[in-house]
Amino acid sequence: MERTEQRSPAGRADRELPWTSLPPALTPLLVPHLPAVSEELLAGVRLDVPVYARPMEGVFGDSIRRGVEVALTRFLQLPGTQQPALMGDARRVYEGLGRGEVREGRPMDALFAAYRSGARTTLRSFSRVAMDAGFEASVLIALAESVFAYIEELSAASAEGYAQEQSERAGERDRRLDALADLLVRGHAAEDTVRAAAAAAGWPVPERVVVVVLAADRRVGLRSRLGDRALLASRPGDVLAVVPEPATPSGRRDLGRALTGRGAVIGPARPWHAAADSLRLAVRARDLLQPRDPGGEAALWVAEHLAELVLGGEPSVVEDLAARRLAPLAELRPAQRERLGATLLSWLAHHGQRAAMAEELGVHEQTVGYRVNQLREVFGEDLRDPQVRFELELVLRAGHR
Repeated sequence: MERTEQRSPAGRADRELPWTSLPPALTPLLVPHLPAVSEELLAGVRLDVPVYARPMEGVFGDSIRRGVEVALTRFLQLPGTQQPALMGDARRVYEGLGRGEVREGRPMDALFAAYRSGARTTLRSFSRVAMDAGFEASVLIALAESVFAYIEELSAASAEGYAQEQSERAGERDRRLDALADLLVRGHAAEDTVRAAAAAAGWPVPERVVVVVLAADRRVGLRSRLGDRALLASRPGDVLAVVPEPATPSGRRDLGRALTGRGAVIGPARPWHAAADSLRLAVRARDLLQPRDPGGEAALWVAEHLAELVLGGEPSVVEDLAARRLAPLAELRPAQRERLGATLLSWLAHHGQRAAMAEELGVHEQTVGYRVNQLREVFGEDLRDPQVRFELELVLRAGHR
């Protein structure tokens, strides 16, 4: 009758497991040697793997000794069976060793090297006992295959534990980072509270930050684009990012590129404890400035639109001022009023330099001179008053004509 194929945790078919051909009689011969093999194995690991060359004490020593004990005991249960290398508690021991490497801040290389060292010691010791007992070469070959296949299974279990620990830690850190972002953008949190939350999340607190606002549906891939220093928070309809202020022009360009095509508005830089103010101004700028196509535009930097933000702060007041200062143009035809309004703004911006005005307006310098004379006739002595000129430029830049 054909045997139903089963799989070990690493996916190896039972019929491929080399210990099925080991004679069960080998186990009682090897058991008495386990204490000596364990000590030899530990000494070899400490010699071969420098990071483990320390006293086998405390949690570290207990976990390593427990791993060796479980490994050798479980291995001697396998000869002549079709069992997978690791099951239940035994597997959890090796997943735990992998998790321990994450907690120690080490890559898996050291643990894998320890397993290889242990495999060599185990094979050398067990082969000597088998040879002394008169087992044939075929048994020694199967023993070697079994030891190294077994080590592969231990390594796979530890790698799985390592990956699980990394994933859980990443998820927990993300949650802490998001909570920290929420503290910053809400404002009013005590400095000790913020710094404690930042320390728990492993986030170095910068001197100054900018807060970015974009639509919630633009969040996909944002964390990876902005990097580890960015904090993300959510609120209805929006996603917010708290980012250290770019310290160099290249850093500013990098942040702009990361946000291109997302309809992002970048608030002005503020000390970290005033992040809420950067957020407030970013939202205000988004509401006041002309909406743009969210498909491919560059991010909007609020620091480049401060005058527009000021003008938009009290629109009714600006309208009153415009009605007062632009009253001399009210009797003109619309086209003439628009033309002279544009000329007046150019004259104010370029301090009356006709060449610059002609280039900006796209007309001849003589035309500029003709229009300026018209403006002097319409506004009279008011154009000599610095306060009036300031107010005229202000309302014209706000879009009034």
